[in-house]
Amino acid sequence: MKGSLLLVATLFLCATLPSTALADSASRDQAEIDRGRYLVKMSGCNDCHTAGYMPSEGTVPESQWLMGDTLGWQGPWGTTYAINLRLYASEMSEDEWVSVVKTMKARPPMPWWVLNEMEEPDVRALYAYIRSLPVAGAPAPAALEPGVTPKTAYFQMVMPEE
Repeated sequence: MKGSLLLVATLFLCATLPSTALADSASRDQAEIDRGRYLVKMSGCNDCHTAGYMPSEGTVPESQWLMGDTLGWQGPWGTTYAINLRLYASEMSEDEWVSVVKTMKARPPMPWWVLNEMEEPDVRALYAYIRSLPVAGAPAPAALEPGVTPKTAYFQMVMPEE
């Protein structure tokens, strides 16, 4: 009888511990995704990486967030486009994402220095959120060299003369 009770207790613990661990992991994962969503909204990622976000005063549905934009940003560096972060993040591991974000140097208007300084848990939360979204959309147009006129709509950034 004692052996049977011990066996039942052991089987019960083995059956319940993994599900408890999975539930804890799932709630931690959801908390990280929620933190990433918050950072995307508050850090201005959607302003450029979500088509129509600024003109609509942030009312673009979340299902359309971070798919890049065909709106160009033109200046002395040429013309740049905000990439589709869903596609970009889907092609790398979390550790690769952290490495890229912490070392990137990008053309304007991307505030790459802000990402370089972001704390690693926040960088990982951004990744978790982006990867929680379905991979969707098309790649943004390739950057254009100075002097090339974009075939898409674009903002022209005029630098003051010194």
